[in-house]
Amino acid sequence: MTMTPLAWIIAMSFAGGLLSVVVAAGFAWAARPHWVPTLISYAIGALLGAAFLEVLPHAIEAAESPERAAMNILAGILLFFVLEKLVLWRHCHDEGCHGHGHAAGEDHRDHGHGHDHGRSGLLILVGDTFHNFVDGVLIAAAFVESTPLGIVTALAIIAHEIPQEVGDFLILLHSGYSRTKALVFNLLSSLATLVGGMLAYFALSHMESLVPVFLALAAASMIYVAVADLIPGLHKRTELRATAQQVLLIAAGIASIVLAHPLAERALG
Repeated sequence: MTMTPLAWIIAMSFAGGLLSVVVAAGFAWAARPHWVPTLISYAIGALLGAAFLEVLPHAIEAAESPERAAMNILAGILLFFVLEKLVLWRHCHDEGCHGHGHAAGEDHRDHGHGHDHGRSGLLILVGDTFHNFVDGVLIAAAFVESTPLGIVTALAIIAHEIPQEVGDFLILLHSGYSRTKALVFNLLSSLATLVGGMLAYFALSHMESLVPVFLALAAASMIYVAVADLIPGLHKRTELRATAQQVLLIAAGIASIVLAHPLAERALG
């Protein structure tokens, strides 16, 4: 029996989100706990690569003007700053503020495994949900045009999502999430692809007008977490060997984003 466009959208949105998360989790799951702080450099590269090379160009293209796209991104960065403040206030209320005093310049992320009480992980989950929602809209738009275009688009999205999801999974572990919780939250976030695809199928004209805003919020979350939360932690290790390792891993994260999309297109012929 021939599948309808809606059936294709549901199948590819669900399977695509599930596949990218499971493959990424399998990679990150194999990492030893003491590797996670080191691999955060790779996660930073994957985030910045996805933001500047994948999401931002689409956000600018979809917006009314580059200036409007820039305003959306600035608003998104401010939004995530406020959201992080709310997380800090909640943590301060739950555990008391003495832990935020950082006497003698001590950083609370130096304790235990260096986690940040879930702040970076929460921000990444919010941004990734927006990004997954937009992916669902793009998949739906492609299947409405034609089934072959929809399949190619869905596979390309899955391919470039995998390295980003690896980075997201590592950040969740770095933020103190258990491996099981990180997997569950990433799977729940991936369901936004299915929601975006179904909503776009029934109201594509209305959803397309919101795509630039969602893309800008996704880019803002990636940039904010990488620059404000993760990169400062790298500066705690100032020795030349550690710095060189960090630079190489950041470059590897960016390279994985650069290579993922064309490799998928080449594999599909």
